[in-house]
Amino acid sequence: MGVLLLATACMAQNKPLQEPQSYPGQSQPNREEDAWEVQQRKAMANKANLQRQRDIQKDTEKLLELATELKQAVDKSNADTLSLDVVKKAEQIEKLAKTVKDKMKGP
Repeated sequence: MGVLLLATACMAQNKPLQEPQSYPGQSQPNREEDAWEVQQRKAMANKANLQRQRDIQKDTEKLLELATELKQAVDKSNADTLSLDVVKKAEQIEKLAKTVKDKMKGP
């Protein structure tokens, strides 16, 4: 409300609103550069998010493939034997699942 009154008072006196004062040796911020930098940061963040999404999709496809292979290996084994390959595949799944989880949390 106070800003509106100040703007109205300045307009009534035909005086433009003044920029904040700067101190000697202090450079004025370039508003165009600031806007450009903000736009660039947003573009970079968007690009990083898209790449992260592609990585998550690729990793989940690999997870599905590994889980399918693990199921097939377990189905082929009997109650007395589980191969070392089955254990290694389960460890791969575990590591990849953790990676996917971390990527989903974001940067």
